[in-house]
Amino acid sequence: MSETRSISLTVNGRAVAADVEVRLTLADFLRQNLRLTGTHLGCEHGVCGACTILLDGRSARSCLMLAVQANGHAITTVEGLAPNAEQMHPLQIAFQEQHALQCGFCTPGMLTTLTELLRDNPDPSAAQVREAISGNLCRCTGYNSIVDATLQAAKKLRERVPG
Repeated sequence: MSETRSISLTVNGRAVAADVEVRLTLADFLRQNLRLTGTHLGCEHGVCGACTILLDGRSARSCLMLAVQANGHAITTVEGLAPNAEQMHPLQIAFQEQHALQCGFCTPGMLTTLTELLRDNPDPSAAQVREAISGNLCRCTGYNSIVDATLQAAKKLRERVPG
């Protein structure tokens, strides 16, 4: 017989309450219970970065967390990055324009990781972008287009900020 706990958290700005098995990972909760399948599972050891989400605004590996550990926290998945259903986040637009994805498997983790970077450092260098994504593996792009897309998005985001 499995043990369950009640959790309450915010996912992409929406309050969520559920009873979950204590051994259920946050990644599986997001994918199976909430049907937010943008969070990908690759290695399930925290190495590849495909499962990266934002936990209270900081990147975290959802495959290494239990859903019960997210109780009381705010989660942002790749589905929550866009401001609304009709508009993409500038980083998503830049990824499209710079061809920064091929198979797309790493893309959700890259986008959430880079969202944190651009929030904390609105004008990163290419080296800083590469360092930020060093924990996210991509087998398709060679990373150059991802770096270019991030720098493009950073510029667009800076232009939007009144100053």
